[in-house]
Amino acid sequence: MPLHVSPAPAPALRSVLTALGSPTALQEARTPSLRAAQGPATAELPLPVHVLDRGAPEGTARTRFTSWRFLVRCGERALAAAETRLTADGWAFSHFFEGPYVGATEQALREAELFSGLYQPRLLSVPELYMLTLWLHGSTGDDGSEGALEASDVLIPLAPAPPGIAAYLPHRVSDFLPALRRRLTPTVATAPAAAPAAATAPTTQAPPLLGSPA
Repeated sequence: MPLHVSPAPAPALRSVLTALGSPTALQEARTPSLRAAQGPATAELPLPVHVLDRGAPEGTARTRFTSWRFLVRCGERALAAAETRLTADGWAFSHFFEGPYVGATEQALREAELFSGLYQPRLLSVPELYMLTLWLHGSTGDDGSEGALEASDVLIPLAPAPPGIAAYLPHRVSDFLPALRRRLTPTVATAPAAAPAAATAPTTQAPPLLGSPA
């Protein structure tokens, strides 16, 4: 079933289109593929970008909205992405970038279109794990910048995914979020209790043994 892509704010889209039409902005972009593109480039598939709030209380799934991201397409494929951010003066173009997440986002979106049900696509970043996921939000009436993670939402890790997490494998939030939180929670190593001294041992006490790393 087709995904319900929320429209980005008009000023955000205009800022990207202006940058695409600016030779200076394209020359300054660290995107060789975009600079070498033959033919016009278009900004498509706006996706709201959220960051997982690791400080949220246990049992909650809070996120922080940060930006709108557009895939920049030339011909049949996406060459780069464009990021826009909200400033004191409104929405403004931030930067172009390329890399594996551009193609990975396209692939995950194609696979998500085959799912049953209707979803609103978003991106959810977990910076501490160097992880980006396609977030399929079930409440399609929500504004792309609003709405919390719901238990029935779906997260699809993009490639490259962290070790031990399979890219492109969809997970329900109710199943996946606890595993992510365990990874984000540091494990504190504790020193083992010292054995009681024998009756004939010296009266000076040896320092405790250090615990093994977590």
